[in-house]
Amino acid sequence: MEVLFKEADINDVEGIIDLCNECFEESTSYEFAKDVFLKTKDDENQIYIIGVVDDKIIAHTKITIIPTMYEKMNTYAIINHVCVKPEYRRHNIATKMLDEVTRICKEKNCKAIELWSNNFRVPAHACYKKYGFIVNDAKFFSKEI
Repeated sequence: MEVLFKEADINDVEGIIDLCNECFEESTSYEFAKDVFLKTKDDENQIYIIGVVDDKIIAHTKITIIPTMYEKMNTYAIINHVCVKPEYRRHNIATKMLDEVTRICKEKNCKAIELWSNNFRVPAHACYKKYGFIVNDAKFFSKEI
């Protein structure tokens, strides 16, 4: 199956939201997503990647590049909302998308790629481990404000 991976533009936002709402049982509105997209579209460190088959968005992830002034951390990337439309899974599309993410991150001189994934996404975790990601001995903390 031939998948075209590319950076998303404003015309892709509704397709991204439809996919993420389906895959993650979210309820993000088009208006909210478009507003955020337009505010960050010129930030070279905020990259939305889509996978397209027959003019339909079937895969997506968001890359955030984080340059730091710390030598050990250097510049790294965090990816989130890694998803493939359910009927397109098991065709190595996620792996191909991770290849594209890796290519972009190397171009941006990232030292590492980290990802966030919900605990219930066990099949996705198997994909990430097969790709070479390891589970760090760390906790992810958050605080609503």
